Amino acid sequence: MKSNKTTGRIFGSFFLIAFLAYGIGFGMVESITNVPNSLSSILENQSIFIVGGILMAVVHTIVNLGLAVTVVPLLKQSNQVLAHGYLSAAIISTLLLLIGAIFLQLLLPLSESYFKADDVNASSYETIAGLLKKANFLSYQIGMAIWGIGGLLFCYLMGKLNRIPRVFVIWGLIGYVIFIAGTFAELFGIKIGVLLSMPGGLFEITLSIWLIVKGFKEPFQPITV
Repeated sequence: MKSNKTTGRIFGSFFLIAFLAYGIGFGMVESITNVPNSLSSILENQSIFIVGGILMAVVHTIVNLGLAVTVVPLLKQSNQVLAHGYLSAAIISTLLLLIGAIFLQLLLPLSESYFKADDVNASSYETIAGLLKKANFLSYQIGMAIWGIGGLLFCYLMGKLNRIPRVFVIWGLIGYVIFIAGTFAELFGIKIGVLLSMPGGLFEITLSIWLIVKGFKEPFQPITV
């Protein structure tokens, strides 16, 4: 029992840290890049830009892979193939988000070159900056779609194992379906991804807190006579 509680608390802690690390890091970076003449803004605020990149590319990557590795032995008790599917989805999505974060960090050396460029070449640097932002956008949306698929596998297997309350299983399944729909909508230019990510995001935060407090439930054991 102690092992299950410990595993659940580690997983919940990692889940919450990964969520906050990427969200805060991206918010820091976007506050600098999502402004007119963003290349100049990056150079002026490079400390914040680098810290945001570290949260996205380093902290999130390590913790997100750690949470997947932590829970896979438990998921295997239900279905080894689906458990490996969850692990594969977690790894692929995390790597895509890492690649996207690297695309954004390439804006820093680009901004340094932009500062030294003449007016004739400035527009070329702005075009490259736009392409890097677009590459991050695509990496993020595809990575999140794959993360959502992994989330569906996680919720299904947890439901089979009865290790989290049924309400979380149902909430997670519905939330991740909506979340995946939001990522595809964004890829097709329909800007509703943030709205559709809310049910899944609230599920991840709430489940994380519940697991930190309670840990994974013990499986139901029938009474034998």
